[in-house]
Amino acid sequence: MKRVIVSIALVAFAILAGSALAEVHSNAHQGVAKTVSGEVVDMGCYLGHAARGEKHVSCGTKCVANGMPMGLLTADGTLYLVTLNHDDPDAYNALKKMVGKNATITGTVMTRNGVKGIDVTGAKVMAAAAR
Repeated sequence: MKRVIVSIALVAFAILAGSALAEVHSNAHQGVAKTVSGEVVDMGCYLGHAARGEKHVSCGTKCVANGMPMGLLTADGTLYLVTLNHDDPDAYNALKKMVGKNATITGTVMTRNGVKGIDVTGAKVMAAAAR
């Protein structure tokens, strides 16, 4: 009888633990609202040959205008893929003019298979003193 009770308890524990882990995993994909600051980069040139900064503004702006995805490179080296918010594309489109500049982005931060992304809902160039 003890074995039956212990078996039932272990199965119940496994079910509860599994559902808790599934909820944590699910929430990681849903994302959290966050504000992140860093340099706006075009992903192709940054990943291909570390191009960034003032020297790369012209090329990066052209690349982004032609469809290259944008990223946000934080001071600690974290790179976020910037994604368009389908309900309000204005912030994403404004960000296209900020390539090579430091910006503050608000949006939903998500991680999937090691890739961090931010679904941008707000963007502004950082003031020189805030950099």
